[in-house]
Amino acid sequence: MASEVDICNLGLAHLGNSATVASIDPVDGSVEADYCKRFYPLARDTLLEAHTWNFAVYRSSLALLSNPPTPWAYRYALPSDCAKPWAVLPYQTNDDQNSVDYIIEAIADGTRTILTNEESATLRYTRRITDTTKFSVMFVQVVARLLAAHVAGPLLKGKTGREEAINQYKLFMVERAEAMSSDSNSQKLHPDHTPSSLVAR
Repeated sequence: MASEVDICNLGLAHLGNSATVASIDPVDGSVEADYCKRFYPLARDTLLEAHTWNFAVYRSSLALLSNPPTPWAYRYALPSDCAKPWAVLPYQTNDDQNSVDYIIEAIADGTRTILTNEESATLRYTRRITDTTKFSVMFVQVVARLLAAHVAGPLLKGKTGREEAINQYKLFMVERAEAMSSDSNSQKLHPDHTPSSLVAR
């Protein structure tokens, strides 16, 4: 399985960069590693939030908090590893079509919470996965491509860097669509099923 360093070096290779990084945490001292450390988490998390990747979607019971504002009956803590919520479900319900109304709202200390009228709610969400051994092969490829788009400008500089960043981003959009389609095709849903990402909106 690819490591963070492997993904970074793949991204650099997309730019025709012959340099390789040995470490991004801590940074190995190279300019390439410094930019990879800065932009790799952004590329990874952006992609995680974009789709219900099979390796990253979980269901979890929610921890009840106090003082929900009107008109909501319940306030729950958003799981600390939540990258993107997809559906709030009644207790022991597995059908995402039963997702109830909810909103995400932060409290005074900045903690994000879920407001809903559902008692004993369960959340279906994408976790912020940092363990690269959990990533699918296509996810690795697309993260590397987005990373290449992010670091192209700083590394190549000037007009060349701007043009290459645009080119890499166009390739990223194509590869992302292919990866999402492949990931979605690994599950079987009834034809009349409404995706949870739409239900939860």
